[in-house]
Amino acid sequence: MADRRAEAVQALRRRLGHDFRDPALLDLALTHASVGEGAERDARGRPFADNQRLEFLGDRVLGLLVADRLVRDFPDSNEGEMSSRLHALVDKAACARVAEAMGVGDAMRLSPGETKQGGRRREGVLGDAMEALLAAVWLDGGFDAVRAVFDRAWENELSAPPQKSLANPKSALQEWALGLGKPLPAYRIVERKGSDHAPTFTVEASVAGYPPLTAQGRSRQDAEKAAAIGLLQREGVI
Repeated sequence: MADRRAEAVQALRRRLGHDFRDPALLDLALTHASVGEGAERDARGRPFADNQRLEFLGDRVLGLLVADRLVRDFPDSNEGEMSSRLHALVDKAACARVAEAMGVGDAMRLSPGETKQGGRRREGVLGDAMEALLAAVWLDGGFDAVRAVFDRAWENELSAPPQKSLANPKSALQEWALGLGKPLPAYRIVERKGSDHAPTFTVEASVAGYPPLTAQGRSRQDAEKAAAIGLLQREGVI
């Protein structure tokens, strides 16, 4: 298993196209929080540090990279149009798709329990790791280095037709539900995990008569918005 992971890490390095001066940053970006909760220890017998702090930074790095690219690529677009595009490019699903395409899951260090539960293919795990990788490249090589990685990694996402998005998805879901004669949508926190400075919320959105849908976000509000968008997309409203 260790050999397979080592091969996956090397393959990921090639796909990133960045030669890390400090390989420890790459290793940290690929270490899930579940590792520290288990029995696995580093060479000095200490619990492994995890990628949560890098993910916190990487979220902001990604927002800057996308905003920079959109301003350059769409000089005639207004703020609202660029905001819609930005949301689609930085959300957890987009990050997870990029991570999946780059083979991040196979390169990650997870606890045995998280691995058995399918963590290597879980959207939240992959999306967080991809953001952590951007932060690692930023710290290792600076803005030009991380922009080069972003341009390669997000190439398919950037070239895809923009999805229709909403400034206020919760209001849109409410209007849709009321238009069908349904009660107001309901939101329920399914899970809150992570540290206090970098929590991840999983929220379930439901409309009477339709299957509920869950989504993740770094705040309850972000998770509710993501769930509302997901439900509207699933039902073909947007």
